Formats: sequence, C-alpha cells, structure tokens
Amino acid sequence: MRLVTAVPLLTVALVIAALGVLALPARDLQLALPNSGRNPASYGDRVTFDVISREFGIGYNGPLVVTGTIVESDDPLKITDGLRDEIEAMPGVQLVPLATPNENADTALIQVIPTTGPDDPATAELVQRLRDQHQHWLDEYGIDTSVTGATAVQIDVSQRLSDALIPFAIFVVGLSLVLLTLVFRSLWVPLKAAVGFLLSVAAAFGATALVFNQGWFKQLVNLGEPGPVISFLPIILMGVLFGLAMDYEVFLVSRMREEFVHGNRDTFVEEGFVHSSRVVVAAALIMFAVFAFFVPSGEGSIKPIAFALAIGVALDAFVVRMTLVPAVMKLFGTRAWWLPRWLDRRLPVVDIEGETLAHQLKLQGWPEAGGHVIYGRGLACDNAFSGVDVAVKPGEVLVVEGETTGRRALLMALAGRLAFTAGDIVVAGRVLPEQASEVRRLAAVATTGHPSPIHNFDGPVLLVEEADQFTQAERAALAERLRTLTEAGGCAVLAHAPGADLSDVLPAAHRTLNLQGELSHA
Repeated sequence: MRLVTAVPLLTVALVIAALGVLALPARDLQLALPNSGRNPASYGDRVTFDVISREFGIGYNGPLVVTGTIVESDDPLKITDGLRDEIEAMPGVQLVPLATPNENADTALIQVIPTTGPDDPATAELVQRLRDQHQHWLDEYGIDTSVTGATAVQIDVSQRLSDALIPFAIFVVGLSLVLLTLVFRSLWVPLKAAVGFLLSVAAAFGATALVFNQGWFKQLVNLGEPGPVISFLPIILMGVLFGLAMDYEVFLVSRMREEFVHGNRDTFVEEGFVHSSRVVVAAALIMFAVFAFFVPSGEGSIKPIAFALAIGVALDAFVVRMTLVPAVMKLFGTRAWWLPRWLDRRLPVVDIEGETLAHQLKLQGWPEAGGHVIYGRGLACDNAFSGVDVAVKPGEVLVVEGETTGRRALLMALAGRLAFTAGDIVVAGRVLPEQASEVRRLAAVATTGHPSPIHNFDGPVLLVEEADQFTQAERAALAERLRTLTEAGGCAVLAHAPGADLSDVLPAAHRTLNLQGELSHA
C-alpha cells in the first residue's frame, strides 16, 4: 500500500500505460461462431471437415446461397445464368456448382463455394461483396436478391453481436456512473470506477486476441491452433466482469468513504484499503480459480471465455482496484468526494456508511435538547440565513423576524419540508433531516392562503407564516389556537415582517428571534 501511494501519479501512469499496451491487440480481435473446423482433430466432425477441405477445398464446408425473386420474369434461365457468370467472376469465389430456378420457377437459387473457410474474415468480405451487388442486379435483371446459408447467418449473428457491443458498453458504464454517484455522493469516484472497468475489459480482450487469435503462449492454455473466438465472448466478458468489478469497487471505496465521513481526512485511503483489501483478495482469488480451471481442459468456445474472464478478474482486482484505485484516491485526496451542490440536492440519499444513522443516534441523546420541543444550533439554509440558533420549550411561542426569504425558509425547514445545509436540530424529538417524514406529520404550516391548520391540526408544533396578513377572524382563531396549544405543552413559531403588530394574537410571554441572531423577550 505504501509503495502504491508513495508517488500516486507515477503509479497511475504506469498502470494505465501497461493496461493500454496489453489492450492494443484487441483492435484485431477476431470473432466468429464455432464450427467443426475448430474442434480437436480427433473429433468425428473435425475429421469430416478436414477430409472435405483436403479433397474439395475448405470453402465446401461453408457454402453460400444467393436467392433472387424471378416470379415476374419471362426468361428465368437467362437471369440465372447471368447471375452465375457474374458471381463466378468475383474474387473469393471458387466456383458456382448450382444455378437454377426452383421447381415453381419463382426463385433463382445460386450456390456459391468460397475459397476460404466459414470463419475466415475473407468469407465475410465475400458475403458483403455479394450483398453490395443488390442494386446492380435489381437494375440489370429486375430481381431482388439475398445472400443466405448457414455461413452467412453465422456471419450476420457475429456482426449483430459486434454492433451491439458499444451500445451495451454505454448502457453498462452509464448505469454504473449513476448508481455509484448515488452511493458515494461523488463524481470522481464513479468516473474512476468506469475508466478502470474499461481498462480491465480492453486488456482482457487484448490478452485473448494475443493467445487465441495470434497463437502467443498457446501451449500454456493447451490450444491446438489459433483462430477466431466465439462471438458471444465480448458481451459475456463485459457483463460478468462489470458485476465483479463494481463489487470490488464498492468493497474498497465504501470503506474509504466510511473513514472519511467519520472524520478521518488524512489517512482515509490507507485505513479503508487495509480494512477491505482482504475481502477483495479472497473474492478475486476464488473467481480467478473458478474461471482458470476451465482454461487448460476446456474445449471449443469454453476455453477463450474462461481465459478472458480469468485474466479480466485478475487484472481488475489486483491491478485496477488494488493498485490504480488507491493511487487515484490518494492523488485526489478529499477532492475525491466532490459533488456539485445543485446535484447533491437533487439526488436521493443512499447512506451505505451509516452516516445518517450515526447522526440520528447522536442527536437523539443530545443533552442540550432535553426539555425543548425545538432545539437547533448553527442552522443555515443556502443563502437565506446562517448561524441561527433556535430553542423553543413546551408552552412557548417564538416570533421570527428578518427578510422574507429567510423567514419562509426557516419555517419550511423546521417543518421538514426544506433541508438545512448546516447545523444540528431536533424537532419534537425527531432528528432532521433523517426523520423529516415524521416531522412533517407533527408540524403544520399555516399561511394566508392555507390557514386551515389553525383550526384542525392538533400536533405539538404549529408554524405560522405572515400572521400579520390574516383576516380579523383568522387572527382571533389563531390567538385561541396559540392559547390552547401552549397550555397543552406544544409550541408555535410565527414569522412576520419587522414592526408588524400582532398584539391581538401573541400571548403576553413570547420571544422574538431576528435572523441576524438577536433574541429578545416580551
């Protein structure tokens, strides 16, 4: 750990450079669906494949079929012969052994034997050249052509899987960014996690291409001959490795986050790593062993999938999560937990460190709050007010004066409808913001447009906004409500503009709080 974080920038550069170099061969990763030519030489279907290749040509193992609609033609044989002649002249075509209309004379059937095998990239290029002739043959012969056959279908499936890889990666990485932002309340941590995941996947692709496409170290994995790997490998690798990588990320970083939110600002990276690294090592070794077991004895398409997963898990756990992650976190320091305030306010709280629970338990036993219905210290709410202390005992009425925005913000915050940005407060024995939903049931807000809580609310806390603007009847009802509320041991907070006359509403004994911090008694 000390070595990794001693010069974090150097560690980050070395890891990115190493994984980047290993990922370079991924540019030439060859994908295809499995066929008999990739089975062990002793298998019966492989023996047949080799005999056909030796006696007739490898293209006979993967013939193509070109079809054309000739139902409206008055000379289907001429059209079929013309298609055959043009196809035979195309590069990559060994011969056209069959070119004839079907029994109903509504479809031309042309069998094409390529010069290359079913999973050879040159065969896919031939299929594309045949399809590129569609418009030419439509203009020349007036027929609609298609290229099919088992080989063409396999090529199409492989291409569809390749085309789906980038949208799948965008979805997976985008989802991880959203979820990790919710969990860690940070932008840098999710970005780091996503970049690390992409590096792990790219390096695993590169290693797989080196071994299975190019034949490097093939003896170590008991590979008979290099060739394309199964087309499903990228999707499987990204899906499985994403789940494991995010597990390791949460194991490590959540412990660092816990250290940070509990006050450790200097060594939260080291302490978090020490306490969680053993779990990551054990989990990674188990998964690596499971996948690596299938590499030497696995057959066909299983071997490259197991190899890619084993390499991906090892790289992600030991190189990315346990080397790159602590180095990046050390490099960022406390800035690693930066989140724009506007985004922080809009995101739901996912408290995996128990920060809110610890805060709630702490304030539930707050000695100073004893004997108070409302008790808060150092309260602030954006730019509306700051440094405000509030203490209201049972049977008391507090009058709040100040700017309109500040008065309204304080009332809404006391009612659990607006979050304080600083300070600690307990309302009716409930801690804000953790128990805001309960506070909203116990505290009612009466306004000039909604005075009904004066009449029909029987909770312990009544909050009144702009009481000086109430009608005469509403003021009389409010005065009576304050009398019964205070006698019952509840409390009230009234907010109005400085200098407003509420002598007919307020009880003789009340206190006035100016949001600049001045407290007076009446």
